[in-house]
Amino acid sequence: MSEPIDRNQEFSEQEAIRRAKLQQLVNRGESPYLQTRFDQTHYSQDIKEAIARLEGQTVHIAGRMMTRRIMGKASFAHLLDGQGRIQVYVKRDDIGEEAYAAFKDYDLGDILGVKGYAFVTRTGEVSVHARSIVLLSKCLKPLPDKWHGLQDVDLRYRQRYLDMIVSPEVRDTFVRRTAIINAIRRFADSRGFLEVDTPILHTLEIGAAARPFKTHHNTLDIDMFLRVETELYLKRLVVGGFERVYEIGRIFRNEGMSPKHNPEFTSIEMYQAYADYEDIMNLCEDLIRETAREAAGGERITFQGQQVDFSSPWPRIPMAEAVKRESGIDYFAWNSDEEARQCLQDHGVHAEPYFTRGDCLAELFDAYVEAKLIQPTFITDYPVEISPLAKRKPSDPRLTERFELFIVGAEFANGFSELNDPIDQRERFVRQVEERRKLGGVNASVDEDYLNALEYGLPPTGGIGIGVDRLVMLLTDNASIRDVLLFPTMKPQG
Repeated sequence: MSEPIDRNQEFSEQEAIRRAKLQQLVNRGESPYLQTRFDQTHYSQDIKEAIARLEGQTVHIAGRMMTRRIMGKASFAHLLDGQGRIQVYVKRDDIGEEAYAAFKDYDLGDILGVKGYAFVTRTGEVSVHARSIVLLSKCLKPLPDKWHGLQDVDLRYRQRYLDMIVSPEVRDTFVRRTAIINAIRRFADSRGFLEVDTPILHTLEIGAAARPFKTHHNTLDIDMFLRVETELYLKRLVVGGFERVYEIGRIFRNEGMSPKHNPEFTSIEMYQAYADYEDIMNLCEDLIRETAREAAGGERITFQGQQVDFSSPWPRIPMAEAVKRESGIDYFAWNSDEEARQCLQDHGVHAEPYFTRGDCLAELFDAYVEAKLIQPTFITDYPVEISPLAKRKPSDPRLTERFELFIVGAEFANGFSELNDPIDQRERFVRQVEERRKLGGVNASVDEDYLNALEYGLPPTGGIGIGVDRLVMLLTDNASIRDVLLFPTMKPQG
């Protein structure tokens, strides 16, 4: 049963005062909500950058009043618009006594339209000398204290709009996020990749470890699942003749939440025909380096006090070698899954009863290696058991031509030479479904249509998926994924 609507809202003293002011305006037929548009000719930053040309010229600006100093017959205020803040000088003799009295009665947070001319104050601050002011929208809630901002971290994420009003650096992060995504898109387009959109709603529950969100389609009367990847549809397109294809889009995984994980996130997946995982590593390195140059200003950045250098060739280290280097444990010395699990237990590393040798190697990598990979490093040659869509290495069928990219102790990309053998792929899908069902995925099933596509022939292909949110975190120096998502997933209040 839904909660009843509460029409008897309780207001703080400040809210009550603001609502009383609004009511007075309404009673006079001057409700600000009747305003439909304002002829905005300039933004704050535009005026500041072009003041030599604009000084003395008429400008129309609009924005939220963030500060105000009333000094008798003249006042100063700062308006916040889409580019930043600019000072407004308001003089009673210029706008009229009635309009000046109304201006003094406005509240911080009110949205104003100002017509006037650009000038520079004696202290050198670019400003707008008001000739008229109009109230465009009433702010009914007081803004947080200007000196302390929005201190409640939980509230910052729940009320991102308020966070953006009082914290300019937050808005800057999301402007830079868009710049990063645009840089990625330009890179892909310049390399001849075609951007496409693939379905978000799937009729099959696929994937071994990633748990999907489940929904129901009423007209078809079937359960459907939000996608956990874009891979299989993109590779269908390679079969169909799109030799270079990519998608930037939302992925949904019904899993835990942490500073590095959100149930919905953005990734880019790219697939290139007639390429292998070595080619894709080169592609990945170029993409991230060029994106850093364009969106972060260079090939060297600082993330949480750590220097990260994208410039030199990035190391490529086989997973088994990296684990042996840090732990002394040799993957190739194991003769069975049981022996591998016992090895983990002997070293105090948890091993589930169903772990294979490949699972055990991955667990040791997590325990001994991952956190130490600060500079960009490719870890290669993953075991076949944990790489269901990657092509086996011709020199050792226990391993695959797969890599992951690690920076500042976290994974940023996953790629491989795509498995294009439909018989091998069917066998791996069957094992994958069995593992998924062990983990509770009762609806897990083999994607028969994808196998059908493979039977028509997938050319040798390399592919990669890159976590866009993590890359934005890295290039904007934000430690939590919530700081780079406009509206991160939150548990409802109450």
